Amino acid sequence: MTDPRIVNLAKTLVHYSTKVQPGDHVAIYGTPHATPLIQAVYREVLRAGGYPYTMVGVDGLQEIYFQEANDDQLKHVSRVTKMVYGEFNAMIAIEADANTRNLSHADIEKQRTRAQANAGLMQTYMRRSAAKEFKWSIAMFPTNAYAQDAEMSLADFEDYVYGAVYADTDDAVAEWRKFSEMQQRLVDWLKGKKRVEVKGPACDLTLLIDGRAFINCDGESNMPDGEIHTAPVEDSVEGWIRYSYPAVTQGREVEGIELTFEKGRVVKATAEKNEEFLVSQLDTDEGARHVGEFAIGTNKKIDRFIKNLLFDEKLGGTIHMAVGSGYPETGSKNESAIHWDMICDMKDGGEIYVDGTLFYRSGEFMV
Repeated sequence: MTDPRIVNLAKTLVHYSTKVQPGDHVAIYGTPHATPLIQAVYREVLRAGGYPYTMVGVDGLQEIYFQEANDDQLKHVSRVTKMVYGEFNAMIAIEADANTRNLSHADIEKQRTRAQANAGLMQTYMRRSAAKEFKWSIAMFPTNAYAQDAEMSLADFEDYVYGAVYADTDDAVAEWRKFSEMQQRLVDWLKGKKRVEVKGPACDLTLLIDGRAFINCDGESNMPDGEIHTAPVEDSVEGWIRYSYPAVTQGREVEGIELTFEKGRVVKATAEKNEEFLVSQLDTDEGARHVGEFAIGTNKKIDRFIKNLLFDEKLGGTIHMAVGSGYPETGSKNESAIHWDMICDMKDGGEIYVDGTLFYRSGEFMV
Protein backbone atom coordinates (compact mmCIF):
# COMPACT_ATOMS: atom_id res chain seq x y z
CA MET A 1 0.00 0.00 0.00
CA THR A 2 1.40 3.40 -1.00
CA ASP A 3 2.32 5.72 1.88
CA PRO A 4 -0.44 8.39 1.89
CA ARG A 5 2.24 11.05 2.40
CA ILE A 6 3.64 10.17 -1.04
CA VAL A 7 0.22 10.68 -2.61
CA ASN A 8 -0.17 14.01 -0.79
CA LEU A 9 3.24 15.17 -2.01
CA ALA A 10 2.40 14.19 -5.60
CA LYS A 11 -0.85 16.16 -5.44
CA THR A 12 1.00 19.20 -4.11
CA LEU A 13 3.66 19.02 -6.85
CA VAL A 14 1.14 18.71 -9.67
CA HIS A 15 -1.79 20.86 -8.53
CA TYR A 16 -0.06 23.54 -6.43
CA SER A 17 3.62 23.78 -7.41
CA THR A 18 3.39 23.38 -11.19
CA LYS A 19 -0.39 23.87 -11.57
CA VAL A 20 -0.57 21.42 -14.47
CA GLN A 21 -3.35 22.30 -16.92
CA PRO A 22 -5.05 20.23 -19.63
CA GLY A 23 -2.68 19.86 -22.57
CA ASP A 24 0.51 20.66 -20.63
CA HIS A 25 3.59 18.65 -21.58
CA VAL A 26 5.20 17.61 -18.28
CA ALA A 27 8.65 16.04 -17.88
CA ILE A 28 9.03 13.81 -14.81
CA TYR A 29 12.67 13.14 -13.85
CA GLY A 30 13.82 10.62 -11.25
CA THR A 31 15.56 7.33 -10.57
CA PRO A 32 14.10 3.87 -9.96
CA HIS A 33 14.47 4.48 -6.20
CA ALA A 34 11.67 7.08 -6.46
CA THR A 35 9.24 4.76 -8.25
CA PRO A 36 6.33 5.22 -5.78
CA LEU A 37 6.49 9.03 -6.08
CA ILE A 38 7.04 8.94 -9.86
CA GLN A 39 3.95 6.75 -10.21
CA ALA A 40 1.88 9.05 -7.99
CA VAL A 41 3.00 12.16 -9.91
CA TYR A 42 2.31 10.42 -13.23
CA ARG A 43 -1.23 9.60 -12.05
CA GLU A 44 -1.90 13.19 -10.93
CA VAL A 45 -0.60 14.68 -14.21
CA LEU A 46 -3.01 12.46 -16.10
CA ARG A 47 -5.85 13.46 -13.79
CA ALA A 48 -4.98 17.11 -14.46
CA GLY A 49 -5.24 16.54 -18.21
CA GLY A 50 -1.51 16.83 -18.91
CA TYR A 51 0.84 14.72 -21.02
CA PRO A 52 3.42 13.06 -18.71
CA TYR A 53 6.87 12.09 -20.03
CA THR A 54 8.90 9.95 -17.62
CA MET A 55 12.69 10.26 -17.76
CA VAL A 56 14.11 7.77 -15.29
CA GLY A 57 17.89 7.60 -14.95
CA VAL A 58 20.04 4.62 -14.03
CA ASP A 59 22.59 4.65 -11.21
CA GLY A 60 26.20 5.20 -12.21
CA LEU A 61 25.68 6.79 -15.63
CA GLN A 62 27.09 10.18 -14.64
CA GLU A 63 30.16 8.53 -13.18
CA ILE A 64 30.72 6.59 -16.42
CA TYR A 65 30.13 9.74 -18.45
CA PHE A 66 32.90 11.72 -16.77
CA GLN A 67 35.23 8.72 -17.01
CA GLU A 68 34.70 8.08 -20.71
CA ALA A 69 33.38 11.20 -22.49
CA ASN A 70 35.77 12.90 -24.90
CA ASP A 71 35.92 16.66 -25.39
CA ASP A 72 33.37 16.61 -28.20
CA GLN A 73 30.94 14.57 -26.13
CA LEU A 74 31.40 16.86 -23.12
CA LYS A 75 30.43 19.85 -25.26
CA HIS A 76 27.40 18.12 -26.77
CA VAL A 77 24.08 19.57 -25.56
CA SER A 78 21.34 17.01 -24.99
CA ARG A 79 18.56 17.38 -27.53
CA VAL A 80 16.11 15.94 -25.03
CA THR A 81 17.00 18.45 -22.29
CA LYS A 82 16.99 21.26 -24.82
CA MET A 83 13.47 20.29 -25.86
CA VAL A 84 12.26 20.06 -22.24
CA TYR A 85 13.69 23.44 -21.22
CA GLY A 86 12.72 25.14 -24.48
CA GLU A 87 9.32 23.65 -25.31
CA PHE A 88 7.70 21.83 -22.39
CA ASN A 89 5.21 23.52 -20.07
CA ALA A 90 6.40 21.94 -16.83
CA MET A 91 9.05 19.77 -15.18
CA ILE A 92 8.95 17.83 -11.92
CA ALA A 93 12.37 16.57 -10.88
CA ILE A 94 12.59 14.06 -8.05
CA GLU A 95 15.92 13.63 -6.30
CA ALA A 96 16.43 9.98 -5.26
CA ASP A 97 20.12 9.06 -5.15
CA ALA A 98 21.47 5.75 -3.91
CA ASN A 99 24.96 7.27 -3.60
CA THR A 100 25.40 11.00 -3.07
CA ARG A 101 29.17 10.81 -3.59
CA ASN A 102 29.41 9.03 -6.93
CA LEU A 103 31.04 12.07 -8.56
CA SER A 104 33.48 12.82 -5.74
CA HIS A 105 36.44 11.83 -7.92
CA ALA A 106 35.16 13.03 -11.30
CA ASP A 107 37.62 15.05 -13.39
CA ILE A 108 37.24 18.73 -12.42
CA GLU A 109 38.11 20.05 -15.88
CA LYS A 110 35.59 17.73 -17.52
CA GLN A 111 32.90 18.95 -15.13
CA ARG A 112 33.73 22.56 -15.93
CA THR A 113 33.68 21.90 -19.69
CA ARG A 114 30.29 20.25 -19.32
CA ALA A 115 28.92 23.18 -17.32
CA GLN A 116 30.16 25.66 -19.92
CA ALA A 117 28.52 23.66 -22.71
CA ASN A 118 25.18 23.79 -20.89
CA ALA A 119 25.28 27.54 -20.22
CA GLY A 120 22.69 28.14 -22.93
CA LEU A 121 20.34 25.62 -21.33
CA MET A 122 20.68 27.43 -18.01
CA GLN A 123 19.70 30.75 -19.59
CA THR A 124 16.71 29.22 -21.38
CA TYR A 125 15.61 27.64 -18.09
CA MET A 126 15.91 30.95 -16.23
CA ARG A 127 14.26 33.03 -18.95
CA ARG A 128 11.22 30.79 -19.51
CA SER A 129 10.77 30.30 -15.77
CA ALA A 130 10.78 34.07 -15.17
CA ALA A 131 8.22 34.53 -17.96
CA LYS A 132 5.99 31.82 -16.39
CA GLU A 133 6.27 29.80 -19.60
CA PHE A 134 8.02 26.91 -17.84
CA LYS A 135 6.76 25.71 -14.48
CA TRP A 136 9.10 23.51 -12.49
CA SER A 137 9.43 21.88 -9.12
CA ILE A 138 12.23 19.91 -7.48
CA ALA A 139 11.41 17.45 -4.70
CA MET A 140 13.05 14.59 -2.84
CA PHE A 141 12.16 10.95 -2.36
CA PRO A 142 13.85 9.73 0.86
CA THR A 143 16.57 7.14 0.33
CA ASN A 144 19.07 5.46 2.63
CA ALA A 145 21.85 7.57 1.10
CA TYR A 146 20.16 10.83 2.09
CA ALA A 147 19.29 9.45 5.53
CA GLN A 148 22.92 8.48 6.10
CA ASP A 149 24.12 11.96 5.07
CA ALA A 150 21.64 13.39 7.59
CA GLU A 151 22.78 10.88 10.24
CA MET A 152 19.24 9.59 10.67
CA SER A 153 17.43 6.31 10.27
CA LEU A 154 15.41 6.00 7.09
CA ALA A 155 12.11 6.04 9.02
CA ASP A 156 13.09 9.19 10.93
CA PHE A 157 14.33 10.81 7.74
CA GLU A 158 11.05 10.05 5.96
CA ASP A 159 9.21 11.77 8.81
CA TYR A 160 11.54 14.76 8.47
CA VAL A 161 11.10 15.05 4.69
CA TYR A 162 7.34 14.62 4.62
CA GLY A 163 6.95 16.98 7.58
CA ALA A 164 8.95 19.71 5.85
CA VAL A 165 6.62 19.62 2.82
CA TYR A 166 3.41 19.34 4.90
CA ALA A 167 2.64 15.96 3.30
CA ASP A 168 1.74 14.68 6.78
CA THR A 169 -1.11 17.21 7.14
CA ASP A 170 -4.73 17.04 6.04
CA ASP A 171 -4.31 19.93 3.57
CA ALA A 172 -0.75 20.63 2.44
CA VAL A 173 -1.84 23.27 -0.06
CA ALA A 174 -3.62 25.27 2.66
CA GLU A 175 -0.45 25.13 4.79
CA TRP A 176 1.68 26.43 1.91
CA ARG A 177 -0.78 29.24 1.26
CA LYS A 178 -0.51 30.34 4.90
CA PHE A 179 3.27 30.16 4.61
CA SER A 180 3.11 32.28 1.45
CA GLU A 181 1.10 34.98 3.21
CA MET A 182 3.69 35.21 5.99
CA GLN A 183 6.53 35.65 3.51
CA GLN A 184 4.60 38.09 1.35
CA ARG A 185 4.43 40.54 4.25
CA LEU A 186 8.24 40.56 4.35
CA VAL A 187 8.53 40.94 0.58
CA ASP A 188 6.09 43.85 0.63
CA TRP A 189 8.13 45.59 3.33
CA LEU A 190 11.31 45.19 1.28
CA LYS A 191 9.83 46.65 -1.89
CA GLY A 192 11.67 49.78 -3.02
CA LYS A 193 14.53 49.41 -0.56
CA LYS A 194 18.09 50.13 -1.76
CA ARG A 195 20.86 48.99 0.56
CA VAL A 196 21.51 45.88 2.66
CA GLU A 197 24.15 45.42 5.36
CA VAL A 198 24.83 41.93 6.70
CA LYS A 199 26.87 41.71 9.90
CA GLY A 200 27.77 38.95 12.32
CA PRO A 201 30.49 36.65 13.61
CA ALA A 202 30.88 35.11 10.15
CA CYS A 203 30.19 38.00 7.79
CA ASP A 204 30.53 41.70 7.09
CA LEU A 205 28.89 42.55 3.78
CA THR A 206 27.17 45.42 2.03
CA LEU A 207 25.17 45.12 -1.17
CA LEU A 208 22.76 47.23 -3.20
CA ILE A 209 19.25 46.08 -4.15
CA ASP A 210 18.03 49.27 -5.81
CA GLY A 211 15.68 48.30 -8.63
CA ARG A 212 15.74 44.64 -7.64
CA ALA A 213 12.77 42.54 -6.51
CA PHE A 214 12.52 40.09 -3.64
CA ILE A 215 10.77 36.83 -4.54
CA ASN A 216 8.43 34.93 -2.24
CA CYS A 217 9.50 31.27 -2.52
CA ASP A 218 6.45 29.47 -1.21
CA GLY A 219 6.51 25.97 -2.68
CA GLU A 220 5.73 26.80 -6.29
CA SER A 221 9.21 25.70 -7.36
CA ASN A 222 11.29 23.90 -4.75
CA MET A 223 9.50 21.50 -2.45
CA PRO A 224 10.13 22.09 0.38
CA ASP A 225 10.47 25.83 0.10
CA GLY A 226 10.97 28.66 2.52
CA GLU A 227 13.08 31.63 1.51
CA ILE A 228 12.86 35.16 0.22
CA HIS A 229 15.54 36.07 -2.29
CA THR A 230 16.76 38.80 -4.59
CA ALA A 231 19.82 39.61 -6.69
CA PRO A 232 22.36 42.26 -5.67
CA VAL A 233 23.35 44.92 -8.18
CA GLU A 234 26.17 43.12 -9.94
CA ASP A 235 29.09 45.38 -8.95
CA SER A 236 27.83 46.26 -5.46
CA VAL A 237 28.83 43.44 -3.11
CA GLU A 238 31.65 44.41 -0.75
CA GLY A 239 33.15 42.60 2.23
CA TRP A 240 33.63 39.01 3.32
CA ILE A 241 31.65 35.97 4.44
CA ARG A 242 32.61 32.64 5.99
CA TYR A 243 30.08 29.92 5.25
CA SER A 244 28.98 27.79 8.18
CA TYR A 245 28.23 24.55 6.38
CA PRO A 246 29.88 22.54 3.60
CA ALA A 247 28.76 23.52 0.11
CA VAL A 248 27.77 20.25 -1.53
CA THR A 249 27.61 20.01 -5.31
CA GLN A 250 28.46 17.49 -8.03
CA GLY A 251 29.26 14.85 -5.42
CA ARG A 252 31.80 17.00 -3.57
CA GLU A 253 31.78 18.68 -0.19
CA VAL A 254 33.67 21.97 0.00
CA GLU A 255 34.20 22.88 3.65
CA GLY A 256 35.27 26.06 5.42
CA ILE A 257 34.61 28.38 2.48
CA GLU A 258 35.51 32.04 2.92
CA LEU A 259 34.93 34.55 0.13
CA THR A 260 36.05 38.17 -0.14
CA PHE A 261 34.25 40.56 -2.52
CA GLU A 262 35.32 43.79 -4.14
CA LYS A 263 33.05 45.66 -6.56
CA GLY A 264 30.75 42.67 -6.67
CA ARG A 265 33.39 40.12 -7.60
CA VAL A 266 35.04 37.32 -5.62
CA VAL A 267 38.67 38.42 -5.35
CA LYS A 268 39.74 35.83 -2.77
CA ALA A 269 38.40 32.33 -2.19
CA THR A 270 39.69 29.81 0.33
CA ALA A 271 38.39 26.51 1.69
CA GLU A 272 39.57 24.01 4.27
CA LYS A 273 38.60 21.09 2.02
CA ASN A 274 38.39 20.87 -1.78
CA GLU A 275 39.66 24.40 -2.37
CA GLU A 276 40.86 23.46 -5.86
CA PHE A 277 37.32 22.48 -6.81
CA LEU A 278 35.94 25.72 -5.36
CA VAL A 279 38.32 27.83 -7.43
CA SER A 280 37.65 25.78 -10.57
CA GLN A 281 33.92 26.48 -10.26
CA LEU A 282 34.53 30.20 -9.73
CA ASP A 283 36.63 30.18 -12.89
CA THR A 284 33.89 28.56 -15.00
CA ASP A 285 33.14 31.87 -16.72
CA GLU A 286 33.06 35.61 -16.03
CA GLY A 287 29.71 35.50 -14.24
CA ALA A 288 30.74 32.74 -11.83
CA ARG A 289 32.63 35.14 -9.54
CA HIS A 290 29.61 37.44 -9.13
CA VAL A 291 26.61 36.94 -6.85
CA GLY A 292 23.40 35.93 -8.60
CA GLU A 293 21.29 35.52 -5.47
CA PHE A 294 21.02 36.78 -1.89
CA ALA A 295 18.45 34.94 0.22
CA ILE A 296 17.12 34.46 3.74
CA GLY A 297 15.98 30.98 4.83
CA THR A 298 12.60 31.01 6.61
CA ASN A 299 11.39 27.42 7.04
CA LYS A 300 11.67 26.51 10.71
CA LYS A 301 10.42 22.99 10.08
CA ILE A 302 13.84 22.56 8.45
CA ASP A 303 15.93 22.70 11.61
CA ARG A 304 19.13 20.78 10.83
CA PHE A 305 21.81 20.56 8.15
CA ILE A 306 21.43 17.35 6.13
CA LYS A 307 23.95 17.93 3.29
CA ASN A 308 21.20 18.41 0.73
CA LEU A 309 20.78 21.90 -0.68
CA LEU A 310 17.10 21.45 -1.52
CA PHE A 311 16.47 21.46 2.23
CA ASP A 312 19.52 23.18 3.71
CA GLU A 313 19.15 26.52 1.90
CA LYS A 314 15.69 26.89 3.52
CA LEU A 315 17.04 26.47 7.06
CA GLY A 316 15.35 28.96 9.36
CA GLY A 317 17.95 31.32 10.80
CA THR A 318 20.34 31.26 7.85
CA ILE A 319 21.19 33.28 4.79
CA HIS A 320 22.64 31.99 1.57
CA MET A 321 24.22 33.52 -1.48
CA ALA A 322 24.69 31.92 -4.87
CA VAL A 323 27.66 32.63 -7.06
CA GLY A 324 26.83 32.55 -10.74
CA SER A 325 23.63 32.98 -12.68
CA GLY A 326 20.83 35.09 -11.22
CA TYR A 327 17.08 34.82 -11.66
CA PRO A 328 15.78 37.34 -14.24
CA GLU A 329 12.56 37.90 -12.25
CA THR A 330 14.67 39.51 -9.49
CA GLY A 331 16.22 41.92 -11.98
CA SER A 332 19.54 40.07 -12.11
CA LYS A 333 21.68 40.62 -15.17
CA ASN A 334 24.37 38.13 -14.17
CA GLU A 335 24.75 35.13 -16.46
CA SER A 336 26.82 32.03 -15.83
CA ALA A 337 26.84 28.30 -16.42
CA ILE A 338 26.70 27.75 -12.64
CA HIS A 339 24.37 28.71 -9.80
CA TRP A 340 25.91 27.51 -6.51
CA ASP A 341 24.33 28.32 -3.15
CA MET A 342 26.39 28.60 0.04
CA ILE A 343 24.87 28.87 3.51
CA CYS A 344 25.76 31.00 6.54
CA ASP A 345 24.19 30.58 9.99
CA MET A 346 22.88 33.84 11.45
CA LYS A 347 21.40 32.58 14.74
CA ASP A 348 24.41 33.64 16.84
CA GLY A 349 24.06 37.41 16.63
CA GLY A 350 23.83 37.85 12.87
CA GLU A 351 22.06 41.04 11.80
CA ILE A 352 20.63 42.44 8.57
CA TYR A 353 20.01 46.17 8.17
CA VAL A 354 17.94 47.44 5.24
CA ASP A 355 18.29 51.15 4.46
CA GLY A 356 19.57 51.58 8.02
CA THR A 357 16.65 49.79 9.73
CA LEU A 358 17.25 46.58 11.67
CA PHE A 359 15.35 43.99 9.62
CA TYR A 360 16.63 40.73 11.09
CA ARG A 361 18.57 39.58 14.15
CA SER A 362 19.72 36.09 15.21
CA GLY A 363 17.31 34.33 12.87
CA GLU A 364 14.23 36.43 13.68
CA PHE A 365 12.59 39.17 11.61
CA MET A 366 12.34 42.45 13.49
CA VAL A 367 9.89 44.36 11.27
